[in-house]
Amino acid sequence: MTAASSHPDLADGLPSPRRIVAVVALLAAIVLAVLDGAIANVALPTMSGALRVSPAAAIWIVSAYQLALVVTLLPFAALGESLGYRRVFTAGVATFTLASLLCALAPNLPTLVAARVLQGLGAGATMSLMAALLRFTYPQRLMGRAIGWNAMAVALASATGPTLGAAILHAASWPWLFAVNVPIGVLVLLASRALPNPPGSSRRIDGWSALLNALAFGPLIIGVDRLTAAPLEAAALFGVAAASLTLLIRREAPRPAPLIPLDLLRQGPIRLSVIASVCAFAAQMLAFVGLPFYLQHGLGRDAFTTGLLMTPWPATVAVAAPLSARLCERYSTATLCAIGGIALALGLGLAAAWPLGDNLAPLVAFNMLSGLGFGFFQTPNNRNMLLSAPKARAGAAGGLQATARLFGQTNGAVITALLFGAVGAAAPRVALGVGAAFALAAGLISTMRRAGGGTPGPGGH
Repeated sequence: MTAASSHPDLADGLPSPRRIVAVVALLAAIVLAVLDGAIANVALPTMSGALRVSPAAAIWIVSAYQLALVVTLLPFAALGESLGYRRVFTAGVATFTLASLLCALAPNLPTLVAARVLQGLGAGATMSLMAALLRFTYPQRLMGRAIGWNAMAVALASATGPTLGAAILHAASWPWLFAVNVPIGVLVLLASRALPNPPGSSRRIDGWSALLNALAFGPLIIGVDRLTAAPLEAAALFGVAAASLTLLIRREAPRPAPLIPLDLLRQGPIRLSVIASVCAFAAQMLAFVGLPFYLQHGLGRDAFTTGLLMTPWPATVAVAAPLSARLCERYSTATLCAIGGIALALGLGLAAAWPLGDNLAPLVAFNMLSGLGFGFFQTPNNRNMLLSAPKARAGAAGGLQATARLFGQTNGAVITALLFGAVGAAAPRVALGVGAAFALAAGLISTMRRAGGGTPGPGGH
């Protein structure tokens, strides 16, 4: 009797009725985490006034969530491998739901920030294990589609988040921004019973490594936030992050399943996919930060118009991601990623160079091209990253994927901040040009996978 037959959750995917419920639970959980970040960003001015705190203090409502999320992705991925993916994921959903209720009931800023930290912990557990659970939910031949649906859900949540937040604030007070999560979270918990439940490895999690991980990623995020206001303080924080990461790598390197997945990064296909992912998400963040300043400060458009003009990007990602997922089953993922990276680079390059004036229709087309390229890149790249890892390390691969995304976005934000200090008013268009260079690098790096050998499944390298 094989291991797969003795334990049904080790088979190649779940049977169809159970699979549908499991996918609904996973997609709803990731949508909750993404929407929560987008809605909170929009509502900061309202919450600042209602809680009678300064805008600078109110930013901690967002920063606390982001910090807790970043420092827990890899530890929760390791914990999921040890205790079982479903167990840790379900605990994350329960924590996020409870924290949402605490946010809604928070009487002041300190209480709200503490609840947001708890929310970030819950989101870290769900986001880090999403990919691993998808790998056990779908058969390997359909993993491209699974990742495509996930990318579509994230894109739609990103596109609708600001509008949904504004609608809630128009109809009710700010606590309802968090209260609406509670019934959805309860439904996700009920549906989570359908998730695959492969046994954990019972491997011990090193507390010192988890602490070093927090000291590596936490100061990095705070340093990015302080870079323009206090450069020396930011430099010190970056130094702490670099030293902690060095110590963490030295501590974990000899281990067969390290907290920082060095074993996976030693594999060429995964390493190239991670580097390409960092480049692509840096390009995305350079555009998402640069475009609003370009439209509002450079072209004199208001915030509402800016939001409308940027919406075609995530909307096109939502269309492109499932399409590229199906193409993964027939064509090389390296080729699809290269096409996506080049399309993203072309869209950003045109947005940077085109002489926009009163007619902004070209920018809509450029954003759609960028979204098309990003959607074509993201799904096959994530598929390659996940399926190149052994199934026993699916949690680490998922945590690595999420960390690469956040690291790329952080780099994009840092570069944009530096450009504002270096070139002033020209920074938004320069940022788009730099983003185009990163996107092109992502596409070119992806072609190197073809030379390095194949990946599992028909999508290959």
